[in-house]
Amino acid sequence: MATTVTINPVTRIEGHARITLHLGDDHKVHEAYFHVNEFRGFEKFCEGRLYTEMPTITPRICGICPTSHSLASAKACDAIQRLIPTPTGVLLRRLAQAGQMLASHALSFFHLSSPDLLLGFDADPASRNILGLAAKAPEIAVKGVLLRKLGQEVSERLTGKKIHVLGMVPGGMAFPLSEEDRAALLAQLPAALETCQMALGILKGYIDSHRDMVASFAMFESPYLGTVGPEGALDFYDGWLRWVDADGGVLAEVPPQRYREFIAERSMDFTYLKYPYFKPLGFEKGFYQVGPLGRVNAATRMSTPLAQAEFREFRSLNGGRPVHGAFFHHYARLIEMLYCVEELKRLLDDPGITSTDVQARGHRNALEGIGHTEAPRGTLFHHYHVDDTGVLTRVNLLIATGQNNPAMNRAVLEVAKQYVDGERITEGALNRVEHAIRCYDPCLSCSTHALGSMPIDMSLYSASGEELDRARRS
Repeated sequence: MATTVTINPVTRIEGHARITLHLGDDHKVHEAYFHVNEFRGFEKFCEGRLYTEMPTITPRICGICPTSHSLASAKACDAIQRLIPTPTGVLLRRLAQAGQMLASHALSFFHLSSPDLLLGFDADPASRNILGLAAKAPEIAVKGVLLRKLGQEVSERLTGKKIHVLGMVPGGMAFPLSEEDRAALLAQLPAALETCQMALGILKGYIDSHRDMVASFAMFESPYLGTVGPEGALDFYDGWLRWVDADGGVLAEVPPQRYREFIAERSMDFTYLKYPYFKPLGFEKGFYQVGPLGRVNAATRMSTPLAQAEFREFRSLNGGRPVHGAFFHHYARLIEMLYCVEELKRLLDDPGITSTDVQARGHRNALEGIGHTEAPRGTLFHHYHVDDTGVLTRVNLLIATGQNNPAMNRAVLEVAKQYVDGERITEGALNRVEHAIRCYDPCLSCSTHALGSMPIDMSLYSASGEELDRARRS
C-alpha cells in the first residue's frame, strides 16, 4: 500500500514549510517534496515606486539578511545612474556585508544546527534547541550569541540599526564611520576569531567521530555557483559568476549582468518557491547549489590567510575537487565565518574607512539596472526596469533560497530514503529529515520568529486513509 508521511511545519528554519514523503508498497521512500506554503509578492508591490526608494524598502524583505537586499538594490541603482561608488563607500558596503554574513552564519550554526550535533539527533526535542545547548554547554552558547551580536553591531554602528538597515544609497553610503566606532569594532575581533576557530574545531571533531554518517548524509553531486574575484578568490561583494561542475571544471564564468542568459526559473505545482536551473544544462540536469558550499566549491582560493588554510584542508577531503553532501554546507559556512572576521580586520585597518567621502551622486541615466551580491544563503540578484521618470515598471528578485530549492528537495529525498522506515516513525528520523533542510539555512518568510517550542506532527497513512502511525512534538 502506498503511503504518505507529512512533516508540518519544518522547525528551526526561517519561515514556514512542510515536507511530504511518499512511500511505495515496499514501505520505502520513493519521492519527497519540500513545500513552501507562503506567497509574498514583493516584486509586484514594488512596481510604481521610485527606484531610489528600493534600498530602503528591500531590507524589509528579510530580517536576517537585510544588508544583502539593500546592497543588491543599491548596486542596481548604481547601474541605473551609471555611477561608480566612492572608494570609501565600497569599503563601508563591504564592511556591512561582512558583519551581516557573520551574524547570519553564527545564528545558523550555533542556534539552529548545533543542538543536533552537540545534543544528538535523537535527543528530547524539548531541550534540543539553543536553550538546551546553553544548559549543557553554556560557554559555547554564550560565545555563539556574542559572535552574532558583533555582526549586528557592525550594522548598528554603520547605519544606526541592527536590522532593516538604512544608509546604503546609489553611489555608496549615506553615513561615514567614526573613529570611535572603528576602534570599538576592532576591539571585539580577537574574541570573535577565537570563537570561529572553536566552532571549526567542534565541527571537524564531529566529522571525525561520525565519518560514516557525514559521508552518507544527503550525499549527491551537482554543479555549484559562487562569485569570484581576481584569481578565483571567493568574493561576497563583487566579481564574476562562476559555475563549476561536480569535478570542479568551469561551466561558465560571466559578469552578473548576463545572469538571465544562464539562469531560468520554472514553477512547480507543489510549492510557491520556483525551480531555477542552469540553462546550458537544461531543466533535468541544470540544478545547481549556491550558498557557503556553492561559493567554497566554485572558488579557487580565499583571500585571507586563516580562511585559506581551512579552505585547503576542506578541499583536501575530496582530493582538491568540490566537496559534495549537504552536511558540508556547515563546514563551508564556518570557513566563511572565519573569513568574515579576517575581512572585518582588513577593512577596519584601511585608513580610508573613516573618510567622509562616502557617496558619489548622479541621476537616472539608464532604464535598467542589475544589482548582484552574495547573501548568507547564496547569490542574490535585484533586476529593475524604470521609465523616464525613474518609476519602476518591472522588478525581478532572484533569491538564493529559491536557487537551492531543487537541491533541498533532493537532500530531503536522500535522507528520507536512508532514515525513514515505512513501518514506524521515529522522532530521530523526523529530525534528520528536517536537518537536511537546516544544512541550507533557508530563509522563507523572513523575520518571522516565535519564542518557545514549535509544534510538529508527522502522520503515516495507508492508501485507504487509515492512520498507521503518528509522531507528535508539542
